[in-house]
Amino acid sequence: MLPRQCLFRRLAEEKGASPLLFALLLPVLVGMVGMGVDLGNLYLSHTRLQAAVDAAALAGSLELPADPKLDKGLVAASVASMLATNYPEAEVESLSPGTEVRSVEVTAKVEVPMMLMGVLGVSDKTVRASAAAGFNHLEVVLVLDNTGSMKGTPINMVKAAASNLVDLILPAGGAPDSKMGLVAFRGKVKIGTGVDGLPAGCRNADGSLNEGIHPSFMPMYWALPHSTRRNIDLDTCSCIPETLGLTTERSEVIARLAEHTALGPGSGTVISEGIKWGRHVLTPQAPFTDANPDPSYRKIMILLTDGDTEDGTCGGPFAINYHPNNYWTNAYYGMGDSNSHCENGGALNAAMLEEAALAKAAGIEIFSIRYGDSDSTDRWLMKTVASSKPGTDDHYFDAPSIHDLDDVFKQIGRQLGWRLLK
Repeated sequence: MLPRQCLFRRLAEEKGASPLLFALLLPVLVGMVGMGVDLGNLYLSHTRLQAAVDAAALAGSLELPADPKLDKGLVAASVASMLATNYPEAEVESLSPGTEVRSVEVTAKVEVPMMLMGVLGVSDKTVRASAAAGFNHLEVVLVLDNTGSMKGTPINMVKAAASNLVDLILPAGGAPDSKMGLVAFRGKVKIGTGVDGLPAGCRNADGSLNEGIHPSFMPMYWALPHSTRRNIDLDTCSCIPETLGLTTERSEVIARLAEHTALGPGSGTVISEGIKWGRHVLTPQAPFTDANPDPSYRKIMILLTDGDTEDGTCGGPFAINYHPNNYWTNAYYGMGDSNSHCENGGALNAAMLEEAALAKAAGIEIFSIRYGDSDSTDRWLMKTVASSKPGTDDHYFDAPSIHDLDDVFKQIGRQLGWRLLK
């Protein structure tokens, strides 16, 4: 055969083999393209599922106050509802208490159909995601008004509601990594031995030891008629419950909470001092050093008061017209300051806002509870100190009646559970 004829024959054979080779390679090529498309689909499905499971775990954790053992169906219903809202095709595969106290762990799955990889015999793929949420990595301090107007039923209702919150954060028999502390305030705050280098007792606004009426005011005291002096209590500190630093011991918090009676002689209401010492308890720097410096810990201050900032100069039913008086033993008069008063826009209200700003700058969230009646200025102050999201009052609570207190503490408890643990 001539060379030219051989060449044509070879070309014809190769041309006939090309369609056959393409036919043989087509499933492989489709599979490779399909693998890229379907792997991308799997990645997007897992991302969507993880977001949905995170939301479901958070929603379930909000029901832990009423369903702590997950045996009432409240957590399960909330988890299923939230998952269905965000990813209807997904289903809850497992729901269980988390490895940490007062937490819930959720695992969900979804079947992702394989659009092109089916050519290779892969029809669908199961994608899973897990999340846990609950009441952990918390440090909470209760800053409670212990003035005389709280005595009796109000303070008892506060203690009952607060005890329920203690049970949630520091459950009996559990080993949580959360802590709680307590600060009682009137016109000043009481600190124990070994905290700030001073003897146990109440503190002035400048951190010095409060010894009642400042020595410079005592000549005024002795100049009063004996009948008037009988109405002045030089010791307005002994009856204030001592501040409790952060602890994991539930029994200690409950025992200290029982000491809050609002009884005994008062020295007014200086809310800024309560906020200040609440900040000291929640930060690891001295004077209190029990707080965890780990930024993953959520620092919470719950501030409750039933009264305006009060030092006897604001008029109304609590005004006293002789000087000095019990108010003159508060944290400002006690250090010799007779110019800081409580009128709207006054120094004590300014101090309240300043202390709240310092607490927030230290990473502390403030929940404020306004119990009883109040005017617009006092409501504005309590709303301003709260760490509410812009455009909301989600960290401020109004409790006109003692019967509102338990519900308010439950609402705060629900917000404390809104936290992913992994």
